[in-house]
Amino acid sequence: MLKQHVRQERKDLLLKSILSHAAFDGWTNAALEAGFKDAKIEPIMIERYFPGGVKEVVKYYSKWVDRQLLDSLAAVDITGMRIRDRIVFAVKLRFSILSNNKEAFRRSITYCSLPGNISIAIDAAYRAVDTIWYGVGDRSADFSFYTKRALLYGVISTTTLVWLNDESEENAVTWSFLNRRISDIMKINSVRSSLDKFSSYIPDPFKVLRTLRKC
Repeated sequence: MLKQHVRQERKDLLLKSILSHAAFDGWTNAALEAGFKDAKIEPIMIERYFPGGVKEVVKYYSKWVDRQLLDSLAAVDITGMRIRDRIVFAVKLRFSILSNNKEAFRRSITYCSLPGNISIAIDAAYRAVDTIWYGVGDRSADFSFYTKRALLYGVISTTTLVWLNDESEENAVTWSFLNRRISDIMKINSVRSSLDKFSSYIPDPFKVLRTLRKC
């Protein structure tokens, strides 16, 4: 267990070194080699830490952001917040983490859009929204588990595009857009909840048929 912890810490340090180069060189072997050299580790060791090469580092970066978000959320008491405010807070926190290496993140989107890398983007997107919902306390196991994540994915993806091009002071444009989108999905959830309650009053047609057959 200790070995795993030490290995993860070392991989985290290597990732941070690589990020500074990925911002300029893109997610390439050259960026990996430069990052390893900065960390005083011979590039020949890339195979040992990231056997999958660039693809594995990009995946690790995504998971690292998720870990950072969960750690940051765990350090703050959000129990008194409304669920809407928790989501907004968590999404802002995620962008705050990404902002430390904004260009590297932008380059990762470009990398994931290449043929053969789409699965990385899909997996990263799912884990991102799942991490946010889990981090704010959602433990649902019914159908809402999927609808919540699908709706939040729409918010995250569109807000990311705004954020990447936002030059306003303190990301004012992005946060305004985010608040509007969150309000939209809260309305959808409210309508869905009302429909669920309404449907509970509608007799099950199969039960009705079974009753009629007995008559």
